[in-house]
Amino acid sequence: MASNTIYVLNGPNLNLLGTREPETYGSDTLADVEALCQRTAAGYGMEVVCHQSNREGELIDVIHEAGANKAAGIVINGGGYSHTSVAIHDALKAVQVPAVEVHISNVYARESFRHHSFIAKATFASLTGFGIEGYRLAIMGLAAKIGAKAKS
Repeated sequence: MASNTIYVLNGPNLNLLGTREPETYGSDTLADVEALCQRTAAGYGMEVVCHQSNREGELIDVIHEAGANKAAGIVINGGGYSHTSVAIHDALKAVQVPAVEVHISNVYARESFRHHSFIAKATFASLTGFGIEGYRLAIMGLAAKIGAKAKS
């Protein structure tokens, strides 16, 4: 049986949110993203484990951990690895945990190399361009997918 834990994974350079290209990514910080995820998950009686890494292997290790812990789901913003990492794709497929891909910016309105995502092919949904609200929407969609109900 799956736990009530959602893993929220953020890839390279997302530790710089709030200062990195604010015209593209906004002024919210990674701490703001994590707090939003905690609040949203709590509304469904769920918990969140947040992890950010600039290293591909470390992200894969956390995906494996989510699988071993029978996590309820994964929300992942792979950053630049979205467009390059077959290894993260393979890890997501291997653990068989429902996953949603999130991007703060609309990657399809940006450089053409961002228009392809290996991660998207291993998730049941992708959200792009909603700013950090995409994380909230991802958790809500994941909750609906697994049948979790909002707490009143």
